[in-house]
Amino acid sequence: MSWPVLVFDIETIPDVAGLRVLRGDSPEVSDADIYGAWLEERKAKGQSDFMPLHLQRVVVISAVFRNAEGLRVHSFVDKDGHSEGKVIQTFFNTLEKHAPQLVSWNGGGFDLPVLHYRGLQHGVVADKYWDMGEDDREYKWNNYISRYHMRHLDLMDLLARYQPKNNAPMDAMARLCGFPGKLGMDGSAVYPAYLEGKLDEIRRYCETDVMNTYLLYCRFQKMRGGLLENEYEQEIALVKDTLGNLAPTEAHWDQYLKAWT
Repeated sequence: MSWPVLVFDIETIPDVAGLRVLRGDSPEVSDADIYGAWLEERKAKGQSDFMPLHLQRVVVISAVFRNAEGLRVHSFVDKDGHSEGKVIQTFFNTLEKHAPQLVSWNGGGFDLPVLHYRGLQHGVVADKYWDMGEDDREYKWNNYISRYHMRHLDLMDLLARYQPKNNAPMDAMARLCGFPGKLGMDGSAVYPAYLEGKLDEIRRYCETDVMNTYLLYCRFQKMRGGLLENEYEQEIALVKDTLGNLAPTEAHWDQYLKAWT
């Protein structure tokens, strides 16, 4: 197991402003009415009420960053409702600076396509991320874009042997491995929480999700021989120590540690 590693997760809400543009609704129509009309139309057609990826607005990107210096948990948050592009650009700047192994759970199926579409809309620049060997020959054989390369490891996709019918939920796998799993809310509760102004709660939820993913990544590294037993135990101890230091000021980490069996 080599450093640096960046494990990430995003939280999104429906992009009602974008939906307004695509539908051609007038400014007098409220966001609630636009979204409600879209939901009714989808229901009438027997279609999913899940907003397509290009209309998923990013409000939080949370990351666990592990390098030789230690372990950090950090979130990029659109606090004013107008900084989505800055949030996405800052995330990609981190990749540009550190060139880490990127790790996700369903990042290839959701998180990264969302970041692609939203980044395109906001004019985000991410040279190294999109390099597939044109600038750095090393990236021809191991880049962030290819499904079968390890520079981006979609842990869910790999464990399912790239067969979607075999996919397992992150929460279930985390709890089955003895980790806390999801705490406080699930994805369906993010938009209602956002409308209630509970952005900090969304951020905390995203952080616990990304920590679950990091712990599953460590377990995977142990399974594949990337971590020896004693190295794995040391990594788990580091996680607990790191969260213990954060717990006095961030109550969700105290709750997370107490839920850890």
